Amino acid sequence: MLICYLEVKTLLWIKTFHVFFVVSWFACLFYLPRLFVNHAQNQDADQRALLLGMEARLIKMMNFTLWGTLISATGLVYVLAGQQWLFYIQQGWFISKMVLVALLIAYHHLCIKIHRNFAVEKEAHSHVWFRVFNELPVFALFAVIYLVLAKPF
Repeated sequence: MLICYLEVKTLLWIKTFHVFFVVSWFACLFYLPRLFVNHAQNQDADQRALLLGMEARLIKMMNFTLWGTLISATGLVYVLAGQQWLFYIQQGWFISKMVLVALLIAYHHLCIKIHRNFAVEKEAHSHVWFRVFNELPVFALFAVIYLVLAKPF
Protein backbone atom coordinates (compact mmCIF):
# COMPACT_ATOMS: atom_id res chain seq x y z
CA MET A 1 0.00 0.00 0.00
CA LEU A 2 2.83 2.42 0.83
CA ILE A 3 4.54 1.63 -2.48
CA CYS A 4 1.36 2.37 -4.41
CA TYR A 5 0.92 5.66 -2.52
CA LEU A 6 4.52 6.67 -3.29
CA GLU A 7 4.09 5.80 -6.95
CA VAL A 8 0.96 7.94 -7.20
CA LYS A 9 2.68 10.85 -5.42
CA THR A 10 5.70 10.53 -7.71
CA LEU A 11 3.46 10.44 -10.77
CA LEU A 12 1.59 13.55 -9.63
CA TRP A 13 4.82 15.46 -9.02
CA ILE A 14 6.24 14.48 -12.40
CA LYS A 15 2.98 15.43 -14.13
CA THR A 16 3.00 18.76 -12.29
CA PHE A 17 6.55 19.52 -13.39
CA HIS A 18 5.79 18.43 -16.94
CA VAL A 19 2.71 20.63 -17.26
CA PHE A 20 4.61 23.55 -15.69
CA PHE A 21 7.51 23.22 -18.13
CA VAL A 22 5.27 22.70 -21.17
CA VAL A 23 3.19 25.78 -20.35
CA SER A 24 6.35 27.82 -19.77
CA TRP A 25 7.97 26.59 -22.98
CA PHE A 26 4.86 27.45 -24.99
CA ALA A 27 4.71 30.90 -23.42
CA CYS A 28 8.20 31.46 -24.81
CA LEU A 29 7.30 29.95 -28.19
CA PHE A 30 4.30 32.30 -28.41
CA TYR A 31 6.06 35.45 -27.17
CA LEU A 32 9.38 35.30 -29.05
CA PRO A 33 7.79 35.55 -32.52
CA ARG A 34 5.72 38.51 -31.24
CA LEU A 35 9.02 40.19 -30.44
CA PHE A 36 10.11 39.35 -33.99
CA VAL A 37 7.00 41.13 -35.31
CA ASN A 38 8.06 44.26 -33.42
CA HIS A 39 11.67 43.83 -34.48
CA ALA A 40 10.71 43.54 -38.16
CA GLN A 41 8.55 46.68 -37.94
CA ASN A 42 10.99 48.84 -36.01
CA GLN A 43 13.76 50.82 -37.67
CA ASP A 44 15.02 52.69 -34.58
CA ALA A 45 18.48 51.38 -33.60
CA ASP A 46 17.88 51.78 -29.86
CA GLN A 47 14.56 49.95 -30.04
CA ARG A 48 16.09 47.16 -32.12
CA ALA A 49 18.90 46.77 -29.56
CA LEU A 50 16.32 46.60 -26.77
CA LEU A 51 14.38 43.95 -28.68
CA LEU A 52 17.57 41.93 -29.28
CA GLY A 53 18.23 41.92 -25.54
CA MET A 54 14.67 40.86 -24.76
CA GLU A 55 14.87 38.10 -27.34
CA ALA A 56 18.20 36.84 -25.98
CA ARG A 57 16.87 36.65 -22.42
CA LEU A 58 13.70 34.94 -23.59
CA ILE A 59 15.75 32.39 -25.55
CA LYS A 60 17.64 31.49 -22.36
CA MET A 61 14.33 30.84 -20.63
CA MET A 62 13.02 28.99 -23.68
CA ASN A 63 16.04 26.66 -23.68
CA PHE A 64 15.66 25.98 -19.95
CA THR A 65 11.96 25.19 -20.26
CA LEU A 66 12.55 22.96 -23.28
CA TRP A 67 15.01 20.87 -21.26
CA GLY A 68 12.59 20.79 -18.33
CA THR A 69 9.87 19.61 -20.70
CA LEU A 70 12.02 16.85 -22.18
CA ILE A 71 13.36 15.61 -18.84
CA SER A 72 9.95 15.60 -17.17
CA ALA A 73 8.42 13.88 -20.23
CA THR A 74 11.02 11.12 -20.02
CA GLY A 75 10.28 10.66 -16.32
CA LEU A 76 6.57 10.66 -17.01
CA VAL A 77 6.83 7.90 -19.63
CA TYR A 78 9.02 5.89 -17.25
CA VAL A 79 6.56 6.21 -14.34
CA LEU A 80 3.42 5.73 -16.45
CA ALA A 81 4.64 2.84 -18.56
CA GLY A 82 7.11 1.12 -16.26
CA GLN A 83 8.09 -2.26 -17.68
CA GLN A 84 5.66 -1.72 -20.56
CA TRP A 85 7.49 1.36 -21.89
CA LEU A 86 8.23 -0.25 -25.27
CA PHE A 87 4.51 -0.94 -25.86
CA TYR A 88 3.67 2.57 -24.63
CA ILE A 89 5.98 4.37 -27.06
CA GLN A 90 4.76 2.28 -30.03
CA GLN A 91 1.17 3.48 -29.78
CA GLY A 92 -0.01 5.58 -32.72
CA TRP A 93 -1.10 8.57 -30.66
CA PHE A 94 2.28 8.63 -28.89
CA ILE A 95 4.25 8.45 -32.13
CA SER A 96 2.11 11.25 -33.61
CA LYS A 97 2.69 13.34 -30.51
CA MET A 98 6.44 12.78 -30.75
CA VAL A 99 6.43 13.90 -34.39
CA LEU A 100 4.68 17.11 -33.34
CA VAL A 101 7.14 17.60 -30.48
CA ALA A 102 10.03 17.15 -32.93
CA LEU A 103 8.47 19.80 -35.19
CA LEU A 104 8.09 22.13 -32.20
CA ILE A 105 11.75 21.62 -31.31
CA ALA A 106 12.65 22.48 -34.91
CA TYR A 107 10.47 25.61 -34.58
CA HIS A 108 12.31 26.41 -31.34
CA HIS A 109 15.68 26.23 -33.13
CA LEU A 110 14.38 28.20 -36.09
CA CYS A 111 13.42 30.97 -33.65
CA ILE A 112 17.00 30.99 -32.36
CA LYS A 113 18.30 31.21 -35.94
CA ILE A 114 15.94 34.12 -36.67
CA HIS A 115 17.18 35.94 -33.57
CA ARG A 116 20.78 35.48 -34.74
CA ASN A 117 19.78 36.82 -38.16
CA PHE A 118 18.29 39.90 -36.51
CA ALA A 119 21.50 40.34 -34.50
CA VAL A 120 23.55 40.61 -37.71
CA GLU A 121 20.76 42.48 -39.52
CA LYS A 122 20.23 39.75 -42.09
CA GLU A 123 16.63 38.83 -41.31
CA ALA A 124 14.51 39.52 -44.39
CA HIS A 125 11.05 38.34 -43.31
CA SER A 126 8.33 40.94 -42.88
CA HIS A 127 6.24 41.60 -39.78
CA VAL A 128 3.30 40.01 -41.63
CA TRP A 129 5.29 36.80 -42.12
CA PHE A 130 6.12 36.76 -38.42
CA ARG A 131 2.45 37.23 -37.52
CA VAL A 132 1.65 34.02 -39.41
CA PHE A 133 4.78 32.27 -38.11
CA ASN A 134 3.64 33.10 -34.58
CA GLU A 135 0.46 31.06 -35.02
CA LEU A 136 2.09 27.76 -36.00
CA PRO A 137 2.71 26.41 -32.46
CA VAL A 138 -0.97 27.00 -31.62
CA PHE A 139 -2.02 24.26 -34.03
CA ALA A 140 0.65 21.88 -32.75
CA LEU A 141 -0.39 22.52 -29.15
CA PHE A 142 -4.04 21.85 -29.96
CA ALA A 143 -3.14 18.59 -31.70
CA VAL A 144 -0.85 17.42 -28.88
CA ILE A 145 -3.51 18.09 -26.26
CA TYR A 146 -6.07 16.17 -28.30
CA LEU A 147 -3.71 13.23 -28.81
CA VAL A 148 -2.85 13.02 -25.10
CA LEU A 149 -6.43 13.28 -23.88
CA ALA A 150 -8.27 11.25 -26.52
CA LYS A 151 -5.56 8.74 -27.52
CA PRO A 152 -7.51 8.23 -30.76
CA PHE A 153 -5.26 5.49 -32.15
